Amino acid sequence: MTAPPATIADAPVGVPSARQVRTRLRLARRRHHEHSLGDVLGDAYVMVLFVGMYGWFAISASRDMLASPTVGRADPGVRWWLAVAALLAGAGLAWRGLRALGPLLVTPATQSWVTSAPVDRRAWLAPRLGVLLVGAATGTALLGVAVAVLGGVTEPGALGWAAGAGAGWGAAALALSVVAQGDRAGRRWPTLVGVVPMVAAGVVTAVVVLAGRLGNGLPQPATLPTAALVAVGVPLAADGTLFAVRALPRVDRATLTTGAQFANAAATATILLDPSMLTSLMESRRWRRIGRVRSSRIRPGPSWWALLQVDVRRLRRHPSAVLIWAALVGVQYAAALALPGLAGAAQVVFAYLATDRLTGGLRSISRSPGLRRALGGSDNLLRGIHVVVPAIGAGLWWLLTLPTVEAGPPWLAPTLALGVVAAAWRAGTRPPINYGGATVNTPFGMVPVDLLRQGSRGPALLAVLVLVQLFLG
Repeated sequence: MTAPPATIADAPVGVPSARQVRTRLRLARRRHHEHSLGDVLGDAYVMVLFVGMYGWFAISASRDMLASPTVGRADPGVRWWLAVAALLAGAGLAWRGLRALGPLLVTPATQSWVTSAPVDRRAWLAPRLGVLLVGAATGTALLGVAVAVLGGVTEPGALGWAAGAGAGWGAAALALSVVAQGDRAGRRWPTLVGVVPMVAAGVVTAVVVLAGRLGNGLPQPATLPTAALVAVGVPLAADGTLFAVRALPRVDRATLTTGAQFANAAATATILLDPSMLTSLMESRRWRRIGRVRSSRIRPGPSWWALLQVDVRRLRRHPSAVLIWAALVGVQYAAALALPGLAGAAQVVFAYLATDRLTGGLRSISRSPGLRRALGGSDNLLRGIHVVVPAIGAGLWWLLTLPTVEAGPPWLAPTLALGVVAAAWRAGTRPPINYGGATVNTPFGMVPVDLLRQGSRGPALLAVLVLVQLFLG
């Protein structure tokens, strides 16, 4: 009599189950855990109180700002449709963030001792998936309530529908991102899921801006379409969760650790107040994704001319920088329609963001002494060559957005444009942060003054420019 054939689900003899491994690890942690259950609950209470208090303060302050005469009166339909565009753009960015994070991730120790062992991958990752689904649904439900409150909704029933819509779509997005994480066939649908909301946001913004410039406002819907969003989002979340559970065995160790690397870089950058730790990782990933480029001949000339051509070629091989630069032009026009009183301040801020996207060469030169020594010449000359492209981009961006602001003194616009270039220069040439600076003891604790000064290099000058525009514009 022959034995039945083995199946994939059959575990090897002597290998513990995922629940047994998890129980053993939990017992080991308890031996080294010094905090009691009361301490954990106390920390959770403080976090909930912090989020609730400051969240409600942010919502109420935003409502007061939108109703304030300082920001100017705008057509309610324009603000409604621009809010839709902002939500679509936020959904696209959130999807890209989920794809970069994983969203399933493990620590290096778990990668070495658990995911490398013949432990059931689905049973090991299923609890993590459940926690992430609950967290995503809760967070997006609160976001839906916040958006409804900002829109003037006060009825409890309407707020409940808004929370249901947010929870359904948030859970669906996270579940589908897990499905994309386990996709080994290299399908293109994860990219399309992130691109479609961004394109839709651009189209809605363009239509609203064109209608506003022509003097024809868009009508605001009588009711929020929260019921339709719930009717689509909740079944999508259920189906996405089912597909995500089926895709758990296909989530390999490479994708689990890639997200952990991104999360560690983000946490370290936040704690040490050094965003370059995260931006450097993202930039290296972006260049690795390109993989192969087509070389082209550099026109002959002096060294500065060759370096300038290389800096321009960098933008050609990094088209997202130019795309964001162009998208911020439309964002400025939309901000001028929604918040006409703050159009000048928004122009300064968005001009800085657009210019900063063009300073990749300046940052590379400033952060690499070895590269500067290899290229030769003085440091100021190399940095000056790599500020030409950001300066031209800032000037062109400013000219394109001049119709969005009222004309002020003749000297104000050129001064602000030059100030934006100077702020981008200071941010791009910031040296590595020194953590041995002075601190000041305040009633709120020790404040690292020197660390804050180094981190605000560039944004501090931008804040001065905003104040100048508000008082003199």
